Amino acid sequence: MNRLKSLFISLYLSLLTLGLVRALWLQSAHAEWWWVVLALAPGLGFFGWVFAFNVARTGRASVVMWLGPVLSTVGLLMQGAAVPEIWCWVLGVGLLGAVLYIRWYSVFVGRDSAQLQPGAKLPDIALQNAQGETLQVNQIEGPLLLLFYRGNWCPLCMAQIREVADQYAQLAAKGVALLMISPQSHANTAALAQKFDVPMQFLVDVDLQAAKTLGIEALAGLPAGLEALGYDSDTVMPTVIITDGEHRILYADQTDNYRMRPEPDAFLQVLARAGL
Repeated sequence: MNRLKSLFISLYLSLLTLGLVRALWLQSAHAEWWWVVLALAPGLGFFGWVFAFNVARTGRASVVMWLGPVLSTVGLLMQGAAVPEIWCWVLGVGLLGAVLYIRWYSVFVGRDSAQLQPGAKLPDIALQNAQGETLQVNQIEGPLLLLFYRGNWCPLCMAQIREVADQYAQLAAKGVALLMISPQSHANTAALAQKFDVPMQFLVDVDLQAAKTLGIEALAGLPAGLEALGYDSDTVMPTVIITDGEHRILYADQTDNYRMRPEPDAFLQVLARAGL
């Protein structure tokens, strides 16, 4: 299933771009192509917004992705348009693509790892630091916040990490160690760490060993084609874990939709309820 999703998202973005360029090229000779522009531009604009701004959750903003195709469909019906290619772009790429992205691609099914139940002891997992040295998580003293992110290529993950970095002073005051964890390469991890001036630990989960132990791996979860940028095809499902000083799990966010991440205040509330 992840392999299909990997191919879908890359194909969807490519078709949105190709269709929009083609429609803009042809609209001067055939006005009906403006309906294709209306159908595809909102979807491409949505992704541009996510990549250009620090967006950790999209919420209802994704409604624009299918609103354009719906309006285009109504317009084409009223106009009586009969060009098959236009209908393919509007219905096949615009409407169907948006529905698949929102209702299928974005969703994680069956997320309820037995290893991450509140009250359970966090399994000991091994990670690597920037120097390639192995770090056993159970050797870190005090409460922990572990944020598993998919990689530098994921804009929502980057926004979520930035939110945590903005909270660093409040979290550190409670003695919480912040661990940002991804299966991506050490080089990509080091490049990300340089963007932040707070002492969070950016760690590498080599071969998804920790993710598999915790039941949060996403095999073949990388969008097709990004392997060319040095990313492995296997990644993780975005997950946030908070433990107490004894490394018992206080909270585990196993979001069932990669576009929806917990609000940053939720972490402070969890710690406050635990008396930290």
